[in-house]
Amino acid sequence: MVSEVQQGFVKRVILLSWFTIGYNFLEGLFSIAFGIENESIALAGFGVDSFIEVGSAMLVLWRFRSESFKSADQSYSLQKERSATLGIGVLFLALSAGTTLASVLQISNGSHPETTWPGLLIAAISLSFMFFLWSSKRKLAIALDSSTVMKDANCSLACIKLSIVLFAGSILFLIFPQLWWVDSAAALVLALFIGKEGWETVSTARSESFSGGCGCSHQCD
Repeated sequence: MVSEVQQGFVKRVILLSWFTIGYNFLEGLFSIAFGIENESIALAGFGVDSFIEVGSAMLVLWRFRSESFKSADQSYSLQKERSATLGIGVLFLALSAGTTLASVLQISNGSHPETTWPGLLIAAISLSFMFFLWSSKRKLAIALDSSTVMKDANCSLACIKLSIVLFAGSILFLIFPQLWWVDSAAALVLALFIGKEGWETVSTARSESFSGGCGCSHQCD
């Protein structure tokens, strides 16, 4: 039997997931559109990452919305935790591979973005939302002891790192336009962050000792 307090946490997870889907869908559309228009691999890659977050949030919804909280089947819940965690990891790895390939091609061609102002604006807006989402999801992951929610929180944390890298890369290119390779280098850094998180997530989900927990030994206040 799941307590009313836990059901309240689940409702908050679902609301945050829907917010994540809506916000990141719009962020992804604008990032990819401006990235293509300005030939910025870093910005386009950032946009794809936004859609990865949409996919991650949808996996969280799948994990929790169909569960019967009045008579929870522990083995069924654990399998859903494993599947959702594995799915999030695969999304990370796919993005990392695609971003790496695109960055290498851009460096090989010696191409660069026409302007970095869209990147600066989008990165700044993203940072204003992602800290809230990451902190809220992490607290809920600990409260529910959920690997899926914790990995989704890590997805938001990765977006924070990507936003910082995108912002820094955009500033450098704006001040020193002769550094044409900065955009591609920034995208490669993004791919490194994403790939590392993806590998760790997949390894966790495939482990025989996977418990479905978030890996934290304490509960939220």
